[in-house]
Amino acid sequence: MSSQLDEKLMVIFGRRSVRVYSPGEVDEGVVQKLLAAAMAAPSASGKNPWHFVVVRNRETLSRMSGTLAYGEILGTAALAIVVCGDLEVAHDNQLSYLLQDCSAAIENLLLCAHILGLGACWLGVHPRVERIKKIKEVFFLPPAVIPVACISLGYPGESKEPHAVYNPNCVHSESW
Repeated sequence: MSSQLDEKLMVIFGRRSVRVYSPGEVDEGVVQKLLAAAMAAPSASGKNPWHFVVVRNRETLSRMSGTLAYGEILGTAALAIVVCGDLEVAHDNQLSYLLQDCSAAIENLLLCAHILGLGACWLGVHPRVERIKKIKEVFFLPPAVIPVACISLGYPGESKEPHAVYNPNCVHSESW
């Protein structure tokens, strides 16, 4: 791999889960860029079933923190974005397509956060029934809307080395 290619790929390899945040608000314009990047993700049949709940309220972040595994990081995050999918909009109304579409949007959001100098961490909601129920209650989500994940965001309070793990045992040529 050329050094130029390596440099370009650092956007991907340098993105790490950040669980410690420094004080500071994230500007609304930055949040709009994050959401635009998320919505630029591929989607099955172009259905774009995703919805995003932007949460800055400290009390709400605190309520969320008790619901999610590792959710305590929301206590110092500047905000969170709850990524949801509408099952009635998803391709063929299939949960599998909804999850794939929302996951692609989440990865775009995480990469955009890294590029913009923010730290972020993906906190899983789906498929944990108790987490889904609680997040649906906290945000008054309609019945067909499924929370997939919560993304904590803020200015990084920790630094991590780039991470690239290539495992040739996971690669198969032509057949298994």
